[in-house]
Amino acid sequence: MVLLGLAFNLNQKLNGYTYTVMIFGSATLALYYPQPFIAYKGYVLSQLITPLIQFIMFGMGTAMAIKDFVQIGKNPKGVFIGLVCQLTLMPLSGWAIAHYSGLPIEIAAGIILVGCSPSGVASNVISYLAKANLALSITITALSTLLAPFATPFLMKWLAGSMIEIDIGVMMWSIVKMVIIPIGAGLLVNHLFRNKIAILQKVMPTLSMVVVAIVIVLITASGRDNLLDIGFILLALVLLHNIVGYLLGYSASKALGLDERDSRTIALEVGLQNGGMAGALAKEMGKLATLGLAPAVFSIIMNITGSVLASYWHKHDPKPTNANIEKTI
Repeated sequence: MVLLGLAFNLNQKLNGYTYTVMIFGSATLALYYPQPFIAYKGYVLSQLITPLIQFIMFGMGTAMAIKDFVQIGKNPKGVFIGLVCQLTLMPLSGWAIAHYSGLPIEIAAGIILVGCSPSGVASNVISYLAKANLALSITITALSTLLAPFATPFLMKWLAGSMIEIDIGVMMWSIVKMVIIPIGAGLLVNHLFRNKIAILQKVMPTLSMVVVAIVIVLITASGRDNLLDIGFILLALVLLHNIVGYLLGYSASKALGLDERDSRTIALEVGLQNGGMAGALAKEMGKLATLGLAPAVFSIIMNITGSVLASYWHKHDPKPTNANIEKTI
């Protein structure tokens, strides 16, 4: 799978799928050889998940600046619709799928956890490839991530509180230390050393992708037995959740009057969740092998479907709206 990914990278038509193949290969490796990724000399390797997610969030912070939020003023309607869709469509569809899934309770609750998580860096990358509105994508990702300490715990308590024990305070602190503090540190570093971290900003997206692959390996290895027992069912349900996110995000945006580029953007923001953060939250709750399975599978599935969708949209340029034509004239 690694060699296949490298081969894809050398082909102009296939290099957009390199990351997808690498993610799939990482999960396959963990399924076949889980033991090396569970513990090393008595140290439980799943303990690395939280610092790895913090690293990704720090990288996101170094790539952000106050000017990124100017998009809120330029396109308040798109930002508002994107955030509302992000905070409603995926959590509610996740609850519906989990409720009727027939899966063990803690594994089913993982589907809701994915839906209650913010969008991730993957949505920005895929928005760029899909010729969507990258500035809008970055803004929605940043705002949904900053809202996560409040939104995710309360949504989980509301939608999954009857399935598993949810301590809102503990979950809020977990997200603050995992997301807000690293992003804040990254923003500070960007502000203080803006002209000296160009190399860091250039390599961070690639490093983040590698770290996501490592997180998927650790989660998959920890929950391997449960995943093999219900793997195909969970795979189908997570795929359904992912596709429903794309469809509802795109349809709602169109229905509310957004143009093609913005509708594509919100479809990707809704359908592509931060599975890594959801998995780290499952680990913080001590339920990595059950609650963490859906986030791991979702991270794999969304990269596959996102790459395919981005490739399709890349070949079909958004049709200009009348407003855009007038601006051009």
